Amino acid sequence: MMTGQLRVIASSGSPALAQASDFSSVPKLTAAGVSKVFNGRHAIDDVSFIVRERELVAVLGPSGAGKTTLFRCMTGLLAPDRGTVRIGGDDISLLRGRERRRVAVVFQQFNLVSRLTALENVLAGRLGYVPAWRGWLRRFTRSDRALALECLDRVGLLDRATQRADTLSGGQQQRVAIARALAQRPSLIVADEPVASLDPNAGTGVLDLLHGIARTDGVGVICSLHQVHFARAYADRIIGLSHGRVVIDVPTSSFDQAAFENLYGPQAAGGPADSNA
Repeated sequence: MMTGQLRVIASSGSPALAQASDFSSVPKLTAAGVSKVFNGRHAIDDVSFIVRERELVAVLGPSGAGKTTLFRCMTGLLAPDRGTVRIGGDDISLLRGRERRRVAVVFQQFNLVSRLTALENVLAGRLGYVPAWRGWLRRFTRSDRALALECLDRVGLLDRATQRADTLSGGQQQRVAIARALAQRPSLIVADEPVASLDPNAGTGVLDLLHGIARTDGVGVICSLHQVHFARAYADRIIGLSHGRVVIDVPTSSFDQAAFENLYGPQAAGGPADSNA
């Protein structure tokens, strides 16, 4: 694993460089030799990396690189054919029931219940902490409701707590989804293309939130992105997948034009050279 400079939030709210020693070495996620085969073809092959506490890692790669399969293995939705995914020191395939609450997922399409309010959607993040009957009847405790309101406040939507999810904008819905993840009190947040359905301004706001959560809550965040400029602005480290294999794993400051072309090819637009032009 390469080491080097990582990013932190400066007082102005924009990312700034800091030494890697500012971050704990405690791994929130460890992928070791993870492989998955479909119809005789490797979707991912011998993938290994770690995500540390307070670190936001961006996963880049062209379409078909294996990002979706990798993320399904990281969340326990898909069992790898070989290798292990560990949350802390525990194999995710062995985690059952409430133990799974240690991993929160933020989806591209938000996955909110449209007819419920923002607050009720955030309270879904508490389902791993309450008896099943309370979840079925939505009879959450006062402390759970207070926590859900606090999470909505953190994402700037406290004033929308009683508004139905389907009346919110796309950016607001994704903020509700992040608040739901916060209410889960996870050690790891897996964000699967969280800004793909959003306009640039809304996408910036969502990544600001995820970056800040990694820092202030001490969680690990791993996020798949198509937009290289977002990865360079917000990630501490960039992992590049191509044909199911990790071809790049570098601090963001080392993701230069050569790394971009290694991942996407020399003819691809949108690399560091383009953004610096």
